[in-house]
Amino acid sequence: MPGAPMKIRLKYVVEDIDRHGNVRLYFRRNGKKIRLPGPVGSQDFLAAYQTALAGESRPNLQPSKKLGHIVPGSVRALCIEYFKSAMFRELDPRTQKVRRSILERFCEHKSDGEKPFALLQPKHIRKRRDEMMDRPAAANGMVKALRQLYKFAVRYDLHDRNPAAEIEYLASKNPDGFHSWTLAEIEQFEEKHPVGTMARLALALALYTGQRRSDLVQMGKQHVRNGWLIFTQHKNRNRHPVRQEIPIVPELQRIIDLTHGTGDLTFMVTAFNRPFTSNGFGNRFRKWCNEAGLPQCSVHGLRKAAAARLAEQGCTEFEIMAITGHRTSKEVTRYTRAASQKTRAESALKRITGERN
Repeated sequence: MPGAPMKIRLKYVVEDIDRHGNVRLYFRRNGKKIRLPGPVGSQDFLAAYQTALAGESRPNLQPSKKLGHIVPGSVRALCIEYFKSAMFRELDPRTQKVRRSILERFCEHKSDGEKPFALLQPKHIRKRRDEMMDRPAAANGMVKALRQLYKFAVRYDLHDRNPAAEIEYLASKNPDGFHSWTLAEIEQFEEKHPVGTMARLALALALYTGQRRSDLVQMGKQHVRNGWLIFTQHKNRNRHPVRQEIPIVPELQRIIDLTHGTGDLTFMVTAFNRPFTSNGFGNRFRKWCNEAGLPQCSVHGLRKAAAARLAEQGCTEFEIMAITGHRTSKEVTRYTRAASQKTRAESALKRITGERN
């Protein structure tokens, strides 16, 4: 009803009414009750609640003070606890960096980081998301990061709900993602970068293995066994490792053998004979594409092209997943949608032609 106070549900928090009709707040767990200062949602309340959750029998009921820029019970304080947790530290370092950056920007926006995390409602997140409608990828990244932050809060009994889980992602302005290379574009790149160059080797590794750049830069002689590339994908290697075994097709082996200056531990090396970093390789490949007059192309687009070519050859989604290393078919379906449509259309027209003949 209008004007009614907002209810906040927190684990172990109960209300008792004394003989004078006053509402008293308590933290009750394992048969023990700890008095909490009111009102609900205030900084003093949240600080005492956090202390009680941590297991201390006598929470500090004094007015809360900022510890540097950290207010107890605030969104920023929750982020700090999340960053120290196993949930966060098990993530890939690059994922950690991106997620930390997103959450820090969220905290800096209008001092949202100093606000009580228990008061964050779906409507607040939805409003913030809508303010970023011109950047749907960034908006969705923020929602995803908040989902994980509050997933941590729920799992560690710091909160009883995940407000970000109720927020829908915005539709992408580029639903097809990275541009998938055409056969003509591959031939144009090959014409500019002949066999023997590092650029041509990079193209071949990406096209004939279908792997991410983080895997391409680590491939080397030590991964070759009896004509197969055997390695563990870099992405999610700490949480959900994916072991890959991919046959080295004759054309790829030919290009590896004819490439000048391959490294001892990695096939691809820089001009200083050092392995590429993932980002460094991405930048270098960007230059190779530009030199070939292909500004619309990228190394990730070759991963899509590899999946599309497999689809055009009639491979099933599970067969394609065995090459690319995807754990679900969702992304593979997106990669191969156009190729599958082309194959089905060709098959349908052949049937029609056959019937008429």
